[in-house]
Amino acid sequence: MELIKRCRRLRENEILRRMVREVNVSPDQLVQPLFVTYKKGAKEPIASMPGQYRFSVDRLTEEIRAIYSAGVGSVLLFGIPEHKDERGSSSSEKDGVVQQAITAVKEAVPSMFVITDVCLCEYTSHGHCGIVKNGHVDNDLSIEPLAGMALSHATAGADMVAPSDMMDGRVRAIRQALDNNGHSRVPIMSYSAKYASAFYGPFREAAGSAPSFGDRKTYQMDPPNVREAMKEIKEDIEEGADIVMVKPALSYLDVIARAREKFDIPIAAYNVSGEYAMIKAAASQGWLDEKRAVIETLTSIKRAGADVIITYFAKEYGRSI
Repeated sequence: MELIKRCRRLRENEILRRMVREVNVSPDQLVQPLFVTYKKGAKEPIASMPGQYRFSVDRLTEEIRAIYSAGVGSVLLFGIPEHKDERGSSSSEKDGVVQQAITAVKEAVPSMFVITDVCLCEYTSHGHCGIVKNGHVDNDLSIEPLAGMALSHATAGADMVAPSDMMDGRVRAIRQALDNNGHSRVPIMSYSAKYASAFYGPFREAAGSAPSFGDRKTYQMDPPNVREAMKEIKEDIEEGADIVMVKPALSYLDVIARAREKFDIPIAAYNVSGEYAMIKAAASQGWLDEKRAVIETLTSIKRAGADVIITYFAKEYGRSI
């Protein structure tokens, strides 16, 4: 009974409650994802993700400064190219949309930490994350273009690359490509346990990356599996990943917690587009308090063990606390 009274006394004062809080989410632990389009003068609203936009490179500066002023020091860039082909060739072009965006971000806010998504799905005509051969994604054929894409991002000035394709062996190939070309200090944040989830729908609309045939279950993880996730994470660490990621976050908090217990390496979690859209939709109907729901959501991800949280709420959270 005395312990219960003690806990109540600690909760009664707001300042004291904050002082003894076990988990705190800081804006500098968050990463704001951004969609960058090849178009000019564009700030296109994304219907399924209220408050999110596709920015052209020339409209990116204002948003970058707003994010930084909210206390969020990191962004994750996704590119929407003008031309797509079966091999995603535009992904590694020197003047590609992401490569240009990196330069624009660094010119606007030099201290902004720029992470780039490394995956072919936004650049291929078929929408899959790797090279397709005989109707199937060929893991081994996909490694070289992914490594080339990562290298082009690092050459353009990216601070970190984040392969999200889930091809086996791509972390090792990217690490070797970076090390052999003067970018040994560029870290890799690997999407190590990326599940074949229903919560990616709004992202695929935003990035125009839905597969034109089949699905991604052959290379993304089966949602019921957690032991497999530990194997995938272990393999990526052995290949050279500096940070490993679990995606999505909310339906996989147990996976984050298991990884935190098992591996002594920074862990990221992606609070994905569908999770964002659910809160926005419910809040728009007055069914929940958006600010409280966001704080509770991000806290749960941090409490599960994530060191870094990628979330579309990053800027909003930074402004609200």
